[in-house]
Amino acid sequence: MKKKLLKMVLGTALVMGLAACGGGDDEAEGDTAAGGDAEKIYSQKCSSCHGGDLKGGMGPDLTAVGASKSKDEIAGIIKNGTDGGMPAGLIEGDDLDKVADWLAAKK
Repeated sequence: MKKKLLKMVLGTALVMGLAACGGGDDEAEGDTAAGGDAEKIYSQKCSSCHGGDLKGGMGPDLTAVGASKSKDEIAGIIKNGTDGGMPAGLIEGDDLDKVADWLAAKK
């Protein structure tokens, strides 16, 4: 009986400890633009639709987006969204400039 209770207590503690690791405010941890580069911002805000490798998924392929769009055009799309389903305002301020500049270099 004691072994069963000990297993249950340890199991619950493990689950609670792991659950606590997943939450929290990303900016407070320094994981976004305040601490980071365009690639990190892209990974957090864009990769779920455009893929971690920029090759697309739900969103279009961005591997050579700089060949057809300028930094200002890319920034405008990120800021205003598209009729095709991209929501507006996913990235703002300095983060927007960093990501637009980084993507514009993809040719």
